Amino acid sequence: MTPSLPIHNIPCTLVTGFLGAGKTTLMNRLLATKVPDARWALLINEFGRIGIDGALVDGAAADKAIAIREVSGGCICCTSQLPLQIAIMRLLAEHRPERLLIEPTGLAHPKVLTQQLSEPHWKNTLSMRAVMTVLHAGQWQQPKYREHDGYCAHIKAADVVLVNRYEALDDDEREALAAWIQTLNANARLIWDSHDDAEQKQTSAALSELLNTPSHLIGQQTQHVQRFGLQSPQQVTMNTPTADGTDTETLPYRYHDMQEGVLISGWRLPSDWQFDGNALQDWLLALPDWQRIKGVVRTNTGWQQLNFTPDSLSMRTTTPQADNRLEVILSVSVDDTNQENNAHKKAPSRGKTPIDWTPYDTALMDLVLPSPS
Repeated sequence: MTPSLPIHNIPCTLVTGFLGAGKTTLMNRLLATKVPDARWALLINEFGRIGIDGALVDGAAADKAIAIREVSGGCICCTSQLPLQIAIMRLLAEHRPERLLIEPTGLAHPKVLTQQLSEPHWKNTLSMRAVMTVLHAGQWQQPKYREHDGYCAHIKAADVVLVNRYEALDDDEREALAAWIQTLNANARLIWDSHDDAEQKQTSAALSELLNTPSHLIGQQTQHVQRFGLQSPQQVTMNTPTADGTDTETLPYRYHDMQEGVLISGWRLPSDWQFDGNALQDWLLALPDWQRIKGVVRTNTGWQQLNFTPDSLSMRTTTPQADNRLEVILSVSVDDTNQENNAHKKAPSRGKTPIDWTPYDTALMDLVLPSPS
């Protein structure tokens, strides 16, 4: 048997951005630049325990032989770099890509992640390209985002800031936004990404260039973090359990959690369970202070991909899936005065006591259509 060639200097691009900024849209645009015969790999980190984002990546990815791996159940940059290390090494060993793209959760700690990727044991394996951060101009206009440390952290840990949805800003607001970015990160390159066809072409050309531009941020990373020995792919054979040890393969499955200042709930349901699409959408949009809703569900009009942010609702037809998957993220700032028996409208309580998600589970199950007789 001919030995495999060593994995060496694989171009790697990190795409970051706060929750709902538009990372998946940017990822699809980057994937669209791939030539047909090139081998690419995509690592997606989801904060929840149910993998959904892989299904939200453009369906054309399957035709372009792009290997996709999802890491669910928390931020890959937290606690240790073992989940990140395992995921990258598996992708590289099993698919031997010519390029790697990494999309961490919007709740990630980007500075920690860039520190990890600047570790000596990645130096010869990965060739880190410009770190791209997506900034949603509509979010920036709201003080709760501009004053959020986690939101600002994405700007600070970026080589490039791609500003989208800025058309509603006047000239003074655009100048203020650019100055705000400059204050946080004087070295970041700023790209304004509009829906104008001519500017879209310019942005696409810039993205292609950035895929081959070295990351100055990671190249200059000097802070030290805890070192972990690099495992060979042969040593990485364990299954990663969920945070609470629950078996996610037995359906129906659901979990509810509170981490990093948000409430997360997810459901995996059998593929033969079918929803009334309109009723499901109405129920989801009536959830209290929701920040993100995503899913792949079977409805009475076929399988649908759901990707909702507070200012963008995307629902499109997709191919049949192995199961229904749905995940919602709620803000902990919600205030509940009477949650009981009103799961459609009222917010779950917060504080030291666990949230009672039972009314929400019940309300969702009530939306499942009866099986055909």
